Amino acid sequence: MELRQIQYFIEVARREHVTEAALALHVAQSAVSRQIFNLEAELGVDLFIREGRNVRLTSIGKIFLEHMEEAMKVIDNARQEVQEYIDPEHGVINIGFPSSLAAYTLPTIVSAFRERYPQVKFKLKQSSYHDLISGVVKGDIDLALLGPFPMHEKKVRGDILFTESIVALLPAHHPLANKRSLNLNELRDDSFILFPKGFVLREIVDNACKQYGFEPDVSFEGEDIDAIKGLVSAGLGVTLIPEVTLVESLPRSTVRLAVTEPQVARTVGVIIPSERKLLPAEKLFYDFVREFFSLLDRFQK
Repeated sequence: MELRQIQYFIEVARREHVTEAALALHVAQSAVSRQIFNLEAELGVDLFIREGRNVRLTSIGKIFLEHMEEAMKVIDNARQEVQEYIDPEHGVINIGFPSSLAAYTLPTIVSAFRERYPQVKFKLKQSSYHDLISGVVKGDIDLALLGPFPMHEKKVRGDILFTESIVALLPAHHPLANKRSLNLNELRDDSFILFPKGFVLREIVDNACKQYGFEPDVSFEGEDIDAIKGLVSAGLGVTLIPEVTLVESLPRSTVRLAVTEPQVARTVGVIIPSERKLLPAEKLFYDFVREFFSLLDRFQK
């Protein structure tokens, strides 16, 4: 079995079309077909069902694809580790993050890191909470910033970087806008603008409201923190969001109020896989992030 055969097999399996795979690989279609035929002959099984110009994986082909994708990740990691062993300050780091950390926290960390290691490159992926954890476990991303920190996920580990309050964002014309803080129960009759069900920030808000025996009346849902802030700015409802999302400035025509009863907060942390050793550049960034927030915490105290 040759590496080239595996690469051709994976490309055909993903595209379910030999011609399209050949174009993506920049080789002749006949070369791809021949390598797939040789691979099937060596294994003694059919990996594909032919349907005219299209193909689809057999049941054993699906199993083989899963193993070969894992094998290619191991090979790519080995190649990258050798390169980074020579010079980890020229590596590439794949970072995942949620929208709530996109505007301030992530840029602050990356900017500070690049001042020290300007040659390191980044690939950034914004995603939802559970997809970030899954991405780190599967190796699709190297590490992720997220909140709250997952305390009971066995396949990831990491560090809590800081704890932040969840604050209320209200339209400027709201009856409570002149207050400095509020009791969550005071928003019982308001229309809320929140993340959809299944998002961890939605779960935090729902659980806080349950402490006062009510379920938030959700008039609008948004999957992006800026969209939620924009709807509040338009006067369409209120929301509860992490205070870090308002560090730079408040959206126009809004006010921010602390929530004193109950005090709602979330932890923010960095996670890495517990079953895979970090590559040199990844470890460089991971150690930097922990050091950065440790120093920041000591300074604030």
